[in-house]
Amino acid sequence: MTTGALRLWICVLALQLRCVSPLAIPRSDREAAGRRDVDGSDATKTEVSEKLDALFHLRDLPRGPAVAPHKKAPQFMLDLFNAVSVSDGIPKSQKDILEGNIVRSFEDKGHAGERFHFFNLSSFGREERMIKAEFRWFRKKQKFYLGKSFGPHFYKVDLYEVLDSRVKPWRGNLITSRLVPLYTQGWEVFNVTQTVSKWIRNSQENNGVLVVTTLPSGNWMESVVSSSKQNREPTDTNSYLVIFSDDGRTGASNQSYLGQAQPAAAAPERHDHRSRRRRASPGFLSQGHSQPCQRVPLFVDFEEIGWSGWIISPRGYNAYHCKGSCPFPLGGSLRATNHATVRSIMHALKLSSDEVGAPCCVPDRLQSISLLYFDDEENVVLKQYDDMVALSCGCH
Repeated sequence: MTTGALRLWICVLALQLRCVSPLAIPRSDREAAGRRDVDGSDATKTEVSEKLDALFHLRDLPRGPAVAPHKKAPQFMLDLFNAVSVSDGIPKSQKDILEGNIVRSFEDKGHAGERFHFFNLSSFGREERMIKAEFRWFRKKQKFYLGKSFGPHFYKVDLYEVLDSRVKPWRGNLITSRLVPLYTQGWEVFNVTQTVSKWIRNSQENNGVLVVTTLPSGNWMESVVSSSKQNREPTDTNSYLVIFSDDGRTGASNQSYLGQAQPAAAAPERHDHRSRRRRASPGFLSQGHSQPCQRVPLFVDFEEIGWSGWIISPRGYNAYHCKGSCPFPLGGSLRATNHATVRSIMHALKLSSDEVGAPCCVPDRLQSISLLYFDDEENVVLKQYDDMVALSCGCH
């Protein structure tokens, strides 16, 4: 092997070692690393878990056994997830559709047989900014009153904030009132943003809400809102408190270039230019590369990670990663930046006194994904995570 060919082989090897996609490490690499370090496998798993916690901000995720198999997400949360999921291969932005990047549905913890409804908000993040809050309940079709033809067709719903759980619950602040049809059924959504905002600032003021239903005659009706305590298993007719919020975390998805700027190299002395030109391998400039920088599949299986017990959807996703070389000269298909072009020239011709590596194949456009999961209180959460999918690759 000639000196020039050996130098080229070393450069290509160094390029492959340095140009690792920041999104994820392929499974084959993880398995190989595990075989090399069997004794440190526990420490590695711990470190991986910590990295995943930091990446996904998993403060509120289950630490114990998986959520019970019978546990199901309410249909409206599944509908929200479908609304922000991939459509025709194009991921959607949850923030554009839902304003914030987090939606939490809190189960009713009220007592069975009562009109009182309580929601434990302890899992709401203090760093989050609440955008709006909704009280959602399923309006059931009611029985006939004095005959459908001659009786009332509407009834009144009054929603109160309970001021003190130790006194009679109907002594509270009226939040809103509404007339609803008596003989049809469907979801009713009440805006309770102001009340819930007060609860978040001071949890001691959270004594729940009271639903009072009356006929036009003024007579009370039996409660038309059921709590999860009244049913052994949650159903789509339970009442929920839904909070839309944003934790302020923003990714680089809207940036055209996601790499880090390289420090400028000091200008070399003139007499070194000629010597470096002589040392540059002419074979390197014309050497072809069969695998240019490109995007390749990288499927992330949440079951393999150990998250299938609490992630509702998706079961996994294709993160993709970037693989391939950035040969000189950089073609237009490699989506190279001006900086990468200059760097490629400096590397190929060895025009710098410092060691300048070749440009790396990395993601230059990223996209978010949304996860639907159970938190530690078994509430259902829809959350967007930025920069999780490589949409395209380039030389940088």
